Amino acid sequence: MNCRSAVLFALTVSLLGACASAPPASVPALLDRLLPTQALLIGEQHDAAEHQALQRDVVLALAARGRLGALVMEMADQGRSTSGLAADASEDSVRESLGWKPEGGWPWATYGPVVMAAVRSGAPVLGGNLPRGRMREAMGDAALDGAIGDGALQRQREAIREGHCGLLPESQIAPMARIQLARDRAMAETLVGAARRAGPGKTVVLVAGNGHVRRDLGVPLYLPATLSHRVVMAQAGAAKDEGRPSDAVWRTPATPPRDHCAELKQRMAPR
Repeated sequence: MNCRSAVLFALTVSLLGACASAPPASVPALLDRLLPTQALLIGEQHDAAEHQALQRDVVLALAARGRLGALVMEMADQGRSTSGLAADASEDSVRESLGWKPEGGWPWATYGPVVMAAVRSGAPVLGGNLPRGRMREAMGDAALDGAIGDGALQRQREAIREGHCGLLPESQIAPMARIQLARDRAMAETLVGAARRAGPGKTVVLVAGNGHVRRDLGVPLYLPATLSHRVVMAQAGAAKDEGRPSDAVWRTPATPPRDHCAELKQRMAPR
């Protein structure tokens, strides 16, 4: 673990509810404040390279302390695992075991370093995301609407509406929100199973988008009270949604501006 690089990556690490003390400015200091815990959920902005660097450094630091139990990735499907691979397995073997597809939208160059850091440490890497083949079933599963409170459900639906720039027909909002609910539930199930197998004294890390790790909307809502867990959200640039529930916020430089709505309109335009 390169502590100096961790300091450079993080402009500020602000621990919520801990204003009276100076925030930690390195990954080891961050872990000192959050450990011990059975699960550590790390949220990211997918296009911020410093966030994937944070994940890698956390994995390396936990491994160095002998605490890394497993790594769960949103970027691979539930049921996929490197559990049968040796610590010196090739990257090709790791990608095959995780079903990592180049066309899947998750660049290996971006996420390979954190995956391989876990593999090299001897810890298993597990896919946590809902497989694509189960998404249509989830869209029609109205029982998912009752899995979380009404307030959280409405916020999930609004996030779908805003995330698609108001381009989705209203009839698709609830079904699309159910996919998010099912994805959160799948990641929680994977996290719980990994923590059980890891045993006492170990920490399982979940890497996922910020929306999936927040306490009021995401994976934490599906975790049992018996599983201790902490949440870190990485944010690029100016603070967004201050007060959203997490145990720590790791700030990094702003990413170049992008017009996501223009990109989405282009993708959704009839061909």
